[in-house]
Amino acid sequence: MNVIYPLAVPKGRRLCCEVCEAPAERVCGACTVTYYCGVVHQRADWGSIHEKICQLLIPLRTSMPFYNSEEERQHGLQQLQQRQKHLIEFCYTVAQKYIFEGKHEDAVPAALHSLRFRMSVHGLSSVELVPAYLLLAEASLGLGRIIQAEEYLSQAQWTVLKSTECCYATHSLLHRNLGLLYMAKENYEEARYHLANDIYFASCAFGTEHIRTSGGYFHLANIFYGLKKLDLADTLYTKVSEIWNKYLNNRYQVLSQARTQQIDLLGKQFETDTGLDEAQEAEAIQILTSILNIRESTSDKTPQKTIFVLKILFMLYYLMMNSSKAKEYAMRALDLAKEQQLSVHEQNTIQDLLNLISAEEAHHIE
Repeated sequence: MNVIYPLAVPKGRRLCCEVCEAPAERVCGACTVTYYCGVVHQRADWGSIHEKICQLLIPLRTSMPFYNSEEERQHGLQQLQQRQKHLIEFCYTVAQKYIFEGKHEDAVPAALHSLRFRMSVHGLSSVELVPAYLLLAEASLGLGRIIQAEEYLSQAQWTVLKSTECCYATHSLLHRNLGLLYMAKENYEEARYHLANDIYFASCAFGTEHIRTSGGYFHLANIFYGLKKLDLADTLYTKVSEIWNKYLNNRYQVLSQARTQQIDLLGKQFETDTGLDEAQEAEAIQILTSILNIRESTSDKTPQKTIFVLKILFMLYYLMMNSSKAKEYAMRALDLAKEQQLSVHEQNTIQDLLNLISAEEAHHIE
């Protein structure tokens, strides 16, 4: 019984679709506070984000209870805002993860939720809306909807121009997405300009060797690779690889030493320790596998660079507690090292990675 009956809707109240804001004809039967224009958008929203937040929406979209004192009312308002802020970040992370996984259609409803919660908490002209606009723009680009992407980017640009409190990180994201737009339009001169600005602002915010800056280098490398400027592309791909190698290796050394001691004092297995959220892990996988594909196309010329990226992917999946994928990349690295007859030291280093995985698997079976 998900169909809305017009006579049951209070006079003067307009119910809108959660996805497209058209007049609603259906309601979610689980939470009864989320509306849709039809089955297609209801299923799209459910698959994207609604299943994850369905019950969390009920206290946000129903009338606040009666409070006996002003203190209780203020406490209730604070709890409401905390729930909204949690959902802002959660929906944003989910949408980001979808984008890095290439699931652009799924990213749209999640990004729209993040945008609406931001509007509710921060107002219609706050710079806090910009990250959500940029996610929607990136999803639109992934779907080939360039005009729609331009509209979202225009809203983001206008909001940034009006703000006096926009941080370097937001400027970086804006320029990165403008760079992606111009790449899609094959205006590589403008794309390079915006990606250079992305790198500048990201460097101001995080540093030149930070993983948050590496995305700008990666997209700039893609431009040079597409333009057949392979030396420039190679330099930038190497830089991206080195940034991720340094970051993951630092965490890998700490965690591998801890795991060598097998378990902690409470006898519990150690948890995943990438230091990244799900969206950042998806971004790392997307960037590193893209670089690997390019390296493998020329692995006969520079096998060491291919092995380097394979070892980085090993560390990433090891830290993500995905032993099967970590083992796969270590095996590929070892096979390539043997095929190219690289030094015994190089082969032994890779074999040590495989031995670590095998030892953990044996301990897990025990």
